[in-house]
Amino acid sequence: MRVDLNADLGETVDGMPTADDEAMFAVISSANVACGGHAGDPASMREAVARAARFDVAVGAHPSYDDRANFGRLRRHPAAADLRESVAAQLDALVAAGADLRYVKPHGALYHAVRDDAEHARAVVEAVADLSSRLGRALPVLGLPGVVADVAASAGLPFVHEAFLDRGYTIAGGLVPRGEPGALIDDPAQVAERALRLVRDGDVETVSGTRIAVDAASLCLHGDTPSAVSMARAVRAALDDAGVEVHAPW
Repeated sequence: MRVDLNADLGETVDGMPTADDEAMFAVISSANVACGGHAGDPASMREAVARAARFDVAVGAHPSYDDRANFGRLRRHPAAADLRESVAAQLDALVAAGADLRYVKPHGALYHAVRDDAEHARAVVEAVADLSSRLGRALPVLGLPGVVADVAASAGLPFVHEAFLDRGYTIAGGLVPRGEPGALIDDPAQVAERALRLVRDGDVETVSGTRIAVDAASLCLHGDTPSAVSMARAVRAALDDAGVEVHAPW
């Protein structure tokens, strides 16, 4: 058994980190690095790239709506051309910081928007496809199933499904919006058990108690959750003890 363990990192705001990146990099296999849209700056990107090399962690870009004031968590409605340009600039910024970029995962509100907004999905995918062409290799897009998966496939880009260990699921397979009951999970034992079930059984329990099928090659933890390090260590220990290889698929 094999699975990827990813985390959103490098999310520096006004020079201050929002997570214990050093501890998180030590247990994950892929890092979604903020590249300026919602957080991050050239210094934090270079630092994340250096940490990734030190811990042998794959680097993915984590572009967002250009909305640092709201940490990229509010839905925005830019023109498709403007969104494509913004995402492309963020990807280029991370490459300029020295990243050997392996994949792209949209952040926050953009992550959810591309599941059902074809225009924004195309804008993101076009930016990824353009960079892929310049790099000479197809960069996978990481996310939840939806419109973006089809758009990526049409552009010749792999789409990799992920599951969330620290977020509540709806019966429809989406995430419970932040601020609603059950949206966040912060118990290390609970997330470790969820990780094992996802790998072994391919399902996850929703906030209503129903189990739904989830076929995920990558498992995500948010680095800015207060108990993120404890949860990440618990997940990694549970996977290691179960003989599950934690390995980046990129």
